Amino acid sequence: MANLSRRELLTVIGAAGFARSASPPDRPNILLLMSDQHRGDCLGADGNTVIQTPNLDRLAAGGVRFRCAYSSTPTCTPARAALLTGMSPWSHGMLGYGAVAEHYPVELPRLLRDAGYYTLGIGKMHWTPQRALHGFHRTILDESGREESPGFRSDYRSWLFSESPGADPEPTGIDWNGYAAKPFPLPERLHPTAWTADTAIHFLRDYKGPAPWFLKVSFERPHSPYDPPPRWMNRYSGAPLPPVRAGTWADQYRAGDRTLRDPWHGDFGAEAARAARQGYYGSVSFLDEHIGRILETLDTGGLLQRTVILFLADHGDMLGDQYLWRKGYAYQPAARIPMLLHWPEGLDRAHAGRVNARPVEIRDVLPTLLDAAGVSVPHQVEGRSLLTLARNPDRDWREWIDLEHDVVYSPDNHWNALTDGVWKYIYHAGSGREQLFDLAKDPYELTDLANDSAFETHLRAWRSRLIAHLAPRGEPWVVNGRLGVRRTRQLYSPNYPA
Repeated sequence: MANLSRRELLTVIGAAGFARSASPPDRPNILLLMSDQHRGDCLGADGNTVIQTPNLDRLAAGGVRFRCAYSSTPTCTPARAALLTGMSPWSHGMLGYGAVAEHYPVELPRLLRDAGYYTLGIGKMHWTPQRALHGFHRTILDESGREESPGFRSDYRSWLFSESPGADPEPTGIDWNGYAAKPFPLPERLHPTAWTADTAIHFLRDYKGPAPWFLKVSFERPHSPYDPPPRWMNRYSGAPLPPVRAGTWADQYRAGDRTLRDPWHGDFGAEAARAARQGYYGSVSFLDEHIGRILETLDTGGLLQRTVILFLADHGDMLGDQYLWRKGYAYQPAARIPMLLHWPEGLDRAHAGRVNARPVEIRDVLPTLLDAAGVSVPHQVEGRSLLTLARNPDRDWREWIDLEHDVVYSPDNHWNALTDGVWKYIYHAGSGREQLFDLAKDPYELTDLANDSAFETHLRAWRSRLIAHLAPRGEPWVVNGRLGVRRTRQLYSPNYPA
């Protein structure tokens, strides 16, 4: 199927059999929009007055924005395992950057397919193997940078080579985890962001099946390479982009090797940081522009008022803050994500336009979309429906969310954390070092309060919560009632599917 054109792929989709579907006609369609490596603060609706995201802001204005949304294990694959399963890291089994299992007992696309939905995934799935379906009827893939499997070529690259034979699919030459930024040198329509939106729009225009649909549109950007088209790169050339923010506690990360294509730490100067942010902001705005095209297609086709829309990212991007780059950290730029829920009039419009400050996480997506579809949530699911929180902002909810990551980049980056969106406690497993941040007063985490005696009560309380959370795992997580120092990595929990 990799050699078929996009139109041929959609013809195959349109020919899929739906005669078995007994889905009620009033069930909403479901659109899951996903960006990659998108910081929670890079959204106009979040208070960022520099970045231009009018279409995502429109979704926020017509629904609920969850301003304390997190990615519990903030790298690509474990975040996508949480999205598939609705489970916590320990329960789905991925404690760090590993391979998404080929099959889980509970999977969002499969549950919706079994409930009578037509299920289609477009863009980046980041699964192993790449052509795994997890319940989707079809996936149309952009797995750029992950073309290593023998015999695999993503649908985007097949299309690119058919449109522009001989074109370099990585035309900027920037590493997929690099911090450099360059404008995309090929015609704009060949950019993977444009291709992903075009493919989704073709489906929305062409689909004639009787079943409601679940469409996941997963963009590669703003994940590096930061390569927006020239017009979006230029748009931010003179903009007052925020500077790097770093506390004195982060001086340990200041020295770095600028000659590396993909450094994970280092202060490379204000000019390099600004260039990275210019490309990143341009990539976000280009993404927003194409999300606007998808929303316009829904609107003109009369589908917008019959579609539940949820937008989120898998994790954020440090962009040099705390002298750190990439993702995989407990700090806000990497762990906090944008999350927007927009629903049609048939559900409940009473609370549209509100901002909710409860701690939510990627595991909450599965029960939310099942709730919207009227599908029972399996008992294994640990997430909770955001629709119930949107309908009743004062309802009982979790007090905090757990975060963690196995060793990534360095043995020093190995941690567990808890946050309620107001406070954050971080435990560095390799050394036993603790950090405590008052996010309400210090949203950029510049002042570590862990060694301030005035906050000893807060520190003890959050430490006790983490001990209670990790105690069921046994040693070496908790040893004699104390947090254990763990100098060896554990990428997968015992719950990872064999």
